[in-house]
Order: sequence, then C-alpha cells, then structure tokens
Amino acid sequence: MNIRFITALCVIVSVVSCGQRHDDAFQPRPFPNVAVPVMITGKEESVSFLAEHFWDEFTDTSVVFPSDSVLVNGVRKTDVEQAYANYAAVLGMASFDEAVRSVGLLFDRISAMESKDTSSNVFETLTVFTQRYLYDPNSPYRNEDLYYPFVKGLSESSFVPDEMKPAYGYDARMCALNRIGTKAADFSFCDKDGRRYSLYGIKAEYIILFFSNPGCTACKEIIDVLDSDPAVADMIRTGKLAVLNIYIDSDLTEWYKYMPVYPDSWYNGYDPDAVIRTDVLYNVRAIPSLYLLDRDKTVLMKDAPQEVLFRWLDSLENL
Repeated sequence: MNIRFITALCVIVSVVSCGQRHDDAFQPRPFPNVAVPVMITGKEESVSFLAEHFWDEFTDTSVVFPSDSVLVNGVRKTDVEQAYANYAAVLGMASFDEAVRSVGLLFDRISAMESKDTSSNVFETLTVFTQRYLYDPNSPYRNEDLYYPFVKGLSESSFVPDEMKPAYGYDARMCALNRIGTKAADFSFCDKDGRRYSLYGIKAEYIILFFSNPGCTACKEIIDVLDSDPAVADMIRTGKLAVLNIYIDSDLTEWYKYMPVYPDSWYNGYDPDAVIRTDVLYNVRAIPSLYLLDRDKTVLMKDAPQEVLFRWLDSLENL
C-alpha cells in the first residue's frame, strides 16, 4: 500500500470531550484515524509512527461511545474492520520489531478499555479481527510471530473466560515454534529412492522450506511459479538457493504418483518417522506452508503468504 495513501487516510476527524459518554441521538462516527505529524516526512518514520499510534484515538479511555451489534465504540463494525485491514498493511511495512511491539501495544490498549468499561465490545471485536487477519491460514496478512504477543496475552487475561484460556495457550505455544530470528527445528526426510537426508544437511545460502501435498491446487501454483523462473533455476544451480519440498502425511502412494510434477532440482521428500506432525516440530496448520531460512537455518519467514516470498525472490534476483 502506498504510504501517501495511508498518510492521507490517517487524518484525525473525531471531536470528543474528555470523560463524556455519547449516547443520546448518537450518529455513528468515522473511525478516528491518527494523523502523522507534519514534521515526519520520511516513509520509514511515517510507518513507525502509524504502527505505534494507529489505535490511540479509537482506544482512548477518557471517552465512551455506544457499543452494540453494529457499533464498536461508536464506529460501525464494518469501518473498524476496514481500519484493521489498513493496520495490517502498516504492520507489513514496519520493521519486524516495530510490528511485534505494535500488536502487543494494541492488546494492552484494548485491555485497558475493557477494564474501564466492561460493556464495551472493543476487546472482543479486535480479538476477532486480530485472529482473522494475523492468524487465519487464508489471510494474506497472516503472521504467527505478530499474533503471538496478542494470543499470549489472551491466554493470561482476566477478561477471557477460564474455559477459553487453554485453547489460547495452545495457540500461543504453536506460535512460539520456529519464530523468526530463531533456528528452525531440524528433521530427517527420505527422497523417492529411500535415501535419507536432513534439513541441516542442506547447504545453500537460502532454503525455501515448502510443506505441500500432491493434488493441492495452491501448491501446484507455487511449484509452477518457482519452476518457471529462470533466475530461481540459476540460484539453485549455483547453490545460492535450495528448495526443500516436504510431504508430511502418510499416503505415500499418492505422493509417488505426483513425483513427475516436482522439479528434479529440488529436494523432494517425505517424513518417514512422522515426527513433524506427531512431535509438532512445525505448526503446519494448512497446506501449502512456506518458510524461508538462511544458510545457518535461521528463520527469515514463517508460514509466509506466497506473494511475500515471491516479492523477496524478485528483490534477490535484482541484487
């Protein structure tokens, strides 16, 4: 998303009075976007400011607006969701550390609102939107490492019913696996001829770890894009890039049938000991799932949307 568009979007248009409750003959208010100060002119500084302050006005506890099935703190729920989509785009442009801090701050702010007014539906609504945008496998903005501080907060929050905390706790533990900046879990795999390899035995500057299934349409699209790119083929040939295509289910008959689809220049294997799923070495919630590792097997991307990985490959090709 163009930063000029976001900056233009984020203009304060709300008029509120400190400590006042707006109930009588209330008309829905627009989402109170936060303006980037005029002295901030650089793209990176603007994104940093928005990541830190995006929700300031909306979660201001000094004023309470009506909440019901349609309104969330005085704003139509559909407008709040659009604002969340804009926020997710900001997170995608911010640095990783800034984005993580921003989501943690969001959780703290909605918790403060819930503490101030338990009749507010801000906590519940933004919990739903955070899960939808940052954790749903179908979301183009999904990022388990960004969801982690939020879901960890849910697992410990006094505002969450006790019966729901174990589920949030489980999600938090899954999000904590193979986090960006940590070493990926090693595992063994076998190729079609029964030869055994390990993830850590692969030598390349970068490794695309690709969890796929035979017959998966989205997997085939990824295979076609990568296999048809001459620059990717060249990077594989020179050892700059390796692609490890792993099957973690048990129907090897279908996997062998699909073998002609897989490029010969890739590492194509299956998990002979079923440890990836049974020991939950990786949180593979949906197929396909893409990871990017460096030469030391440090995680650079985790369950990345394919468009994000393709953009990274484009940038690498242009270096």
